[in-house]
Amino acid sequence: MTAAPSRIRITDVRTVAVPVTAQGRALEFYGGVLGFETRMDSPFPGGRWIEVAPPGATTTIALAAAGEGTSAGVDTGIRFTTADATADHAALTAAGVDVDADVLRFPGVPPMFSFRDPDRNTLYVVEQP
Repeated sequence: MTAAPSRIRITDVRTVAVPVTAQGRALEFYGGVLGFETRMDSPFPGGRWIEVAPPGATTTIALAAAGEGTSAGVDTGIRFTTADATADHAALTAAGVDVDADVLRFPGVPPMFSFRDPDRNTLYVVEQP
């Protein structure tokens, strides 16, 4: 491996993308159901560039139009934090979201569960102590 010519200055994660087939429907879900803020919604080749985030979060989710070479319905690996996984699980279930049947509870691991957005992208909620 070749050494970098100068020090890399990456300091944070700004945005992660989730592929969606219908950006308007995704925005309704992430904003209306999850309560995320719309941080950016601008024209972009092939659709719009939309970024959403939980209130106060620094990292945003880009609702990227799934196009040629990409598809929706992926395991995003994205973990959201919550103060109460059980309450969020119940709220998402009541809202009709495709949520795992139970909150997972393993010794030494925080309570967590996964859910799917309207495009069947899997996301996770993990309780922070």
